[in-house]
Amino acid sequence: MPRLIVVDRSGDETAIHAEEGRSVMEAIRDSGFDELLALCGGCCSCATCHIFVDEDWTAATGALSEDENDLLDSSDHRGARSRLSCQIAMTAALDGLRVAIAPED
Repeated sequence: MPRLIVVDRSGDETAIHAEEGRSVMEAIRDSGFDELLALCGGCCSCATCHIFVDEDWTAATGALSEDENDLLDSSDHRGARSRLSCQIAMTAALDGLRVAIAPED
């Protein structure tokens, strides 16, 4: 099972296991991180699962869809490494992926 490293808003880093095929959002939410609201449940319609992907992993997580890009535009905290965690599916190739939960808008 791939490992996902999550940095919470206070800067604490936790390694969790993420089932292949599930989204990064599901892995974070199901591991008890209350900071990641994920209000739409992964439908790419709310941007409450905003994360920052570690610079070393941005290429591996793929390109943003038009919908994801539009939703991230609504965030005051959008940056070059911003992604919606519901739009990244965990795979063996993402073992060790490091993400930080974005500040709440």
